[in-house]
Amino acid sequence: MVEPPERPATGSNRTLIVILSVIGVLIVVALVVVFTRGAPPLLDESTPEGAVQRYSAAVIDGDEAAAIEYLVPELGDPCREFDGGDSQDLRVTHVSTTQRDDAAEVQVLITTTYDAGPFDSPSYEEKAEFELVRSGGGWLIESTPWPLTICEPEEVQ
Repeated sequence: MVEPPERPATGSNRTLIVILSVIGVLIVVALVVVFTRGAPPLLDESTPEGAVQRYSAAVIDGDEAAAIEYLVPELGDPCREFDGGDSQDLRVTHVSTTQRDDAAEVQVLITTTYDAGPFDSPSYEEKAEFELVRSGGGWLIESTPWPLTICEPEEVQ
């Protein structure tokens, strides 16, 4: 006579299903958090940090016309294009600001990410400085770090 196959214990199957369901939910929640966190909040455009933030975002997005609006006229009118490299893989983080009456320096940390070999780091960080001057109710950029430079200054003769 043929014996029926043994039935597996149902308690262990239920536990496994619950554990896998919890892991699946955690993965979905993590993906939602990563993809919906969005861009950082915009700083006040009338501050040196706000001008640098908007200029940097425009350069990274490839919007040269918007970026030029934050430059002093000597740099942006006319803009002699400067090839500072690929700005698509840059991240700019505010470090500090020194502000005086009509001038300001904004220190940033520029992180460049690139394809790396098996023994290389995939990113490089450097501290850099923007120099700004007060213009009306806001600030214009007088000097930019080279990775974020889009217009080179006119040569002094």
